[in-house]
Amino acid sequence: MSFLTNLFKRSGSTRNPATTDPIRSQAPRIYSRGEHSVSRRYISEGALKVLYRLNNAGFKAYLVGGAVRDILLERLPKDFDIATNAHPEEIRDLFRNSRLIGRRFRLAHVRFGREIIEVATFRAGHDGDEDGASINDGGRILRDNVYGELHDDVWRRDFTVNALYYDINDFSIVDYVGGVEDITHRRLRLIGDPALRYREDPVRMLRAIRFASKLDFDVDDATLEAFDRYGDLLKEIAPARLFDESLKMFHSGHGLKTFESLHETGLFAHLFPQAAQTFEPDPHSYNLVIESMRNTDQRLADDKSVNPAFIFAAILWGALQARFSSLIADDVNEIEAFSMAADDVISEQVRRVAIPRRFTTVAREIWLFQSRLCRPTRKRADKLLDHPRFRAAYDFLLLRARAGEPLSDIAQWWTDLQDTDDDGRETMLATLHQPAKKNHRRSRSPRRKSAD
Repeated sequence: MSFLTNLFKRSGSTRNPATTDPIRSQAPRIYSRGEHSVSRRYISEGALKVLYRLNNAGFKAYLVGGAVRDILLERLPKDFDIATNAHPEEIRDLFRNSRLIGRRFRLAHVRFGREIIEVATFRAGHDGDEDGASINDGGRILRDNVYGELHDDVWRRDFTVNALYYDINDFSIVDYVGGVEDITHRRLRLIGDPALRYREDPVRMLRAIRFASKLDFDVDDATLEAFDRYGDLLKEIAPARLFDESLKMFHSGHGLKTFESLHETGLFAHLFPQAAQTFEPDPHSYNLVIESMRNTDQRLADDKSVNPAFIFAAILWGALQARFSSLIADDVNEIEAFSMAADDVISEQVRRVAIPRRFTTVAREIWLFQSRLCRPTRKRADKLLDHPRFRAAYDFLLLRARAGEPLSDIAQWWTDLQDTDDDGRETMLATLHQPAKKNHRRSRSPRRKSAD
């Protein structure tokens, strides 16, 4: 069974009608210490300090979200989030090592060395008219600083598996929405009506893909089927936020699964429309994205560095080639056509996903090097080998060859050139074609025969 078939299987068993439309007044299911695997030994020292200080000051405080979920899945949490009834200013007064951040969601960051513990006040539902709240005409939440209690906060969470609260007082887990059961069945389910929740924040669709790919969960039918209707709402999200979400998806170590899921559900086209349009007419462009995601996943697994520019260069390569070919057909010379194509593709893309200039600059350099690598000369090859961007451009060339472009021979040539010794390199370079020298001497006119 393929990954996508497994991830998005349309099985009736993935639905839980009792909690798909929850009654918010229902009592929570309390899992006592002996009924779950969450333990303080899996919680960071900083998070424990925050929990105990808030409790000792008379506030309620719970470990919530991904940390509880990951411990139940026997995974080591990377981040620890805390929910409390203390207001942001009260949290700041308790922790001198804290600062308040956010406008849309006001919360506190408490720093312990390099670790940051995120502490958020319980939020309550609202219709946008309350102080600290704002909702646009389409239903998207612009500000969400209406505070409540735990039983209010749970309905503001996105997925059931992220809405579990660990109580440091008696070591129990508070579960209003069947999150523990969903973790047991490896099921990702949105809390509440998808029409409402996606209008509130369309990025929840991207988070659903990311979590399902990362956790290898099945996506609940109702959570998934609404993508077709509400995917277009992603256009309303700030491009800078979509860039942040893209990084989380593609640099999670599960970028390949994530990309395949985004493409199959149609969400990828809302993020990178130019790229999506090239996949069918040019399968190589699709294969290149697949290879770049696989390569990035492997580098992350090997604890090697990755540069976001590489993946974005791969995603937009097909669009660049299409635009370049169009300009060449209009009799624009190659150098100018490349520059114009790169400008056009990047400027259009950043209006949707705001890729920072420091990454688009590197992507342009990787693109520019491709023609030089494919048509090496002796003088150019020496210079390219010493260029700081050579390795990224060479790796990109290898991926293009793996994606099916007819570049295996030239890719192997560059591989051999790097692997050989100085004498072998000199021999390889000596066989390269050298550009013909231009003859600047004026041609002599044929001598006229003198008249008899």
